Amino acid sequence: MTEDRSGTFRRIFEHQWLHLLLLAALLLGVRMLIRMAHGLDGRLWGVSSETWLWIAVWLAVVHQTYVWFCWRTELHAGLLSRFFGAQAFSYYRAGFSILGIARTLAVFILAYANRDPAAANPGTLKALALMLALPTVYLFYSVRTYFTFDRAFGIDHFDPAYRNKPFVRGGIFRYTSNGMYMFGLLVLWLPGLWWASIGALIAALFNHLYIWVHYYSTELPDIGRLYRERREDAR
Repeated sequence: MTEDRSGTFRRIFEHQWLHLLLLAALLLGVRMLIRMAHGLDGRLWGVSSETWLWIAVWLAVVHQTYVWFCWRTELHAGLLSRFFGAQAFSYYRAGFSILGIARTLAVFILAYANRDPAAANPGTLKALALMLALPTVYLFYSVRTYFTFDRAFGIDHFDPAYRNKPFVRGGIFRYTSNGMYMFGLLVLWLPGLWWASIGALIAALFNHLYIWVHYYSTELPDIGRLYRERREDAR
């Protein structure tokens, strides 16, 4: 029993040392970029742009930590199902959505607070924002049409039936298996470009790098284990 608990604990925290190490490096990088920008101008609702930036950063950390905790404790200990039964995935999905919306909204608020009305070539920045919006829209169309949002949320950690479904090769996933990571976070670059906000661009860069930390420290090991178990079950 003690060995089983120890093994479960190790699997839940597998590669989280990498998560913490890379997160520390990214947080240091954000601080350095703020200093290089000589601080961030602008306020909204009495809150400074620098504070909005850190709110955006820490919401991303809370969101991804939430996903790690729910995925791993459910996959290796069935924790959420024991507490919430058949509604476990629905409750997890609601929490994911709330945090994901808050994470995105914080970057938009930051961009508006830190906007630069005197930016050089604002038309070019807006055009670039519109260009980046195209693959983002195509990604969400592809998720809805081919992948489904439940799979994007990580339902395979909750429902073993989803582990037997084939990899998706339609829409944007025809060109890359990592469409969510490559293109999903492009939406966070749009407000920084549209309002010429240095702070929002820093937040977008942090978010886009940090989602890859989640991929390598949490999702990729989980994929290996889930599909290894599927191959073993098929024998």
